[in-house]
Amino acid sequence: MPASLGVGFIGSGFNTRFHIQAWQGVRDADVLGVWSPNKTNAASAAKLARDLDVGPARAYKSITEMVADPAIDALWLCGPNQARIENVEEIVHAIKRGKGTLRGIACEKPLARNVAEAQEVLRLVKSVGLKTGYLENQLFAPHVEAGKKLLWARGAATTGRPYLARAAEEHSGPHMPWFWQGALQGGGVLNDMMCHSALVVRYLLTEPGQPLRTVKPKRVTGHIASLKWSRPTYVKRLKQMMGAQVDYAKRPSEDFASVMIEFETADGHRVIGEASTSWSFVGAGLRLSAELLGPEYSMKWNSLDSGLQLFFSREVTGRAGEDLVEKQNAEQGVMPVVPEEYLAYGYTGEDRHFVRVFLGKEKPLLTFEDGLEVVKMLMTAYRSAEEGKTLSYPAKGIERFVPKVAKGTWRP
Repeated sequence: MPASLGVGFIGSGFNTRFHIQAWQGVRDADVLGVWSPNKTNAASAAKLARDLDVGPARAYKSITEMVADPAIDALWLCGPNQARIENVEEIVHAIKRGKGTLRGIACEKPLARNVAEAQEVLRLVKSVGLKTGYLENQLFAPHVEAGKKLLWARGAATTGRPYLARAAEEHSGPHMPWFWQGALQGGGVLNDMMCHSALVVRYLLTEPGQPLRTVKPKRVTGHIASLKWSRPTYVKRLKQMMGAQVDYAKRPSEDFASVMIEFETADGHRVIGEASTSWSFVGAGLRLSAELLGPEYSMKWNSLDSGLQLFFSREVTGRAGEDLVEKQNAEQGVMPVVPEEYLAYGYTGEDRHFVRVFLGKEKPLLTFEDGLEVVKMLMTAYRSAEEGKTLSYPAKGIERFVPKVAKGTWRP
């Protein structure tokens, strides 16, 4: 067993760079490689790893080349949703042809664009016996971890288990054009971000140390809407920002989604998870929030309540950026600052955990099986929204379901 894990990244964009920054707080692992179809971006991401001194990373010519390198022990899948199957197929084919071996593979959310694709991802990795990790950073956010632990230890232990969890992720819209295209991404904001919030509420309602299956989803109610980006003014603006291929007058995706999930606990209680996500949020930048309520206690977290604020008068001018908070929307006035966002959002915690998992030091909190169940919940929510009614979980035939947003036939 290697004393240190050599890690390669598939993808070189925003998400990969968050992980690379998070690696400053990860022990027993080095970032050794990056592959991306964009060679310039791959080289830039590898340089970032070297500059941060988290590993002697270099850009690889192919995924197969990374698998073949004996120094690479595990891969972090951080590429776009539409490339997921193709990327996993190349990994598996390389292993089956004897090009190399791996100890594990970790995959960013969502595991795939729909249930059929998620099942295929799971089948492929099982065929070569790989350990898996489903990357869900918000479960590892320090405030979420600390709040859950304390509430269960002090509140639930004396007055009973929690019965209501809420979570939300909201910002003004994604960075790259493919996110906005339902056919590529697999949907809109529900597929992009509800994977976080739906899992967070289930996690908060699950007793520490117990598996997620002790809190089983039973009924799902979903709603989706295009509140902002299908308005004519914003259709035009979106085209200017993302290119003509992103046309919300003809092929809109939802920019707001809400889901209510009714769970049944192993001890016979009915508990509720409420989750919402938005690309139409107007505020300083990305806002993550969570709440957990029980008989005599509650917790709340809002990432924009960071404890640090700056003020810039109208005389302070400069280029737009994201140096204060992710998805930053302004550079003047009172601005909250989230220092070390990768730590605050849970990237450091999740990367540290899955390194230890692949080194055999911990059991995985989340695997590809959990990622598959998240996709099932998301697809059930889409179908509920389309049919306008609450659905039992798992919904019949959900394995074959593809949302209208992904087909390009949804009309808000």
